[in-house]
Amino acid sequence: MPRQARVKSITGIYHIMLRGIDKRDIFLDNEDKLKFLESIEKAKEKGKFNVLGFCLMDNHVHMLLKEYEEIGTSIKRITVGYVGWHNKKHDRTGHLFQNRYMSEPVNTEEYLVTVLRYIHQNPVKARIVTSVKDYKWSSYGFYYLFYNGQKTIIDGTLIENYFGTFEEFSRYMNTVNDDECLEAKTVKHNTDNKLTKIITDKYKVINLPELPFDKKKAIIKDIYIMENTSIRQLSRVFGMGKSIVEKVLKKDE
Repeated sequence: MPRQARVKSITGIYHIMLRGIDKRDIFLDNEDKLKFLESIEKAKEKGKFNVLGFCLMDNHVHMLLKEYEEIGTSIKRITVGYVGWHNKKHDRTGHLFQNRYMSEPVNTEEYLVTVLRYIHQNPVKARIVTSVKDYKWSSYGFYYLFYNGQKTIIDGTLIENYFGTFEEFSRYMNTVNDDECLEAKTVKHNTDNKLTKIITDKYKVINLPELPFDKKKAIIKDIYIMENTSIRQLSRVFGMGKSIVEKVLKKDE
């Protein structure tokens, strides 16, 4: 069966995700992550693209790129050098990345900032850190430098036009949300009834809306990531306001 053609972006901006082959780690230490950023920098010098955002996780990478050449060429420029270096360092051979990267077009300003927030919140939703500012290997910190007049790997012009100050940018990037971008859009969610059964079986409780608030908080924080649920769904099954669920998830109190 032939592969489906990639959807072209009318703005030239794409959300890209690279995964390790068989979901293996592509970064085994911080030196690997630093080398990948260097590969992006070198590819930028040779190629024709701007970096609007990124997040390096152990077994996958998110990038937000604006193309001025075919995006596939840019991805190849980024990955080829890194794979050779990585294989030599770790005494391995063969492919490192899945052959076909995932991509989606970013055609509006609104979706641009949504995708960037989704990318920056990856480590938070994976429970690696509790705040986007605490993760070293995303573009969030580079935006702080950009807003303060320093040149970085990031071209933050479009984002600066949308958020006039870093404070506005930071507030939006840290807002709890139900954003679903790229691979998350293909994930099937539980129905309310199924999620309720999962919770009652796992935590040995009944009548979720009647649980003490502290018990609800503990379960919500746990189940939000484990079952890939949403704030809206949690508000329904626990009988709580959406804003209260957002506050529960905003930080560990």
